[in-house]
This record gives sequence, structure tokens and C-alpha cells, in this order.
Amino acid sequence: MERLPDVTTIICTILAFAVPFFIYKINQSLHKYGDPPWKKEEN
Repeated sequence: MERLPDVTTIICTILAFAVPFFIYKINQSLHKYGDPPWKKEEN
């Protein structure tokens, strides 16, 4: 019985977090620069 999962499992686990995180960050920056003035939130 192995103590650690194999390399493929570790890589897929990291990618399962990293890919959605970076897509979220890219989407956030696109909205920051691409939204029209009437759609931006007032702070």
C-alpha cells in the first residue's frame, strides 16, 4: 500500500485548482477593463 498518490493524481489535483483560479482572474481583469461605465460598480 502506497503512502503517497502517484504523480498523475498530484498534477491533476493541482490543475483542478489552478485552471479555474486563473480563468477567474482573467475574467475579473477583462471585466475591469472591458465593462461599460454604466455597468461598473461605484465604490
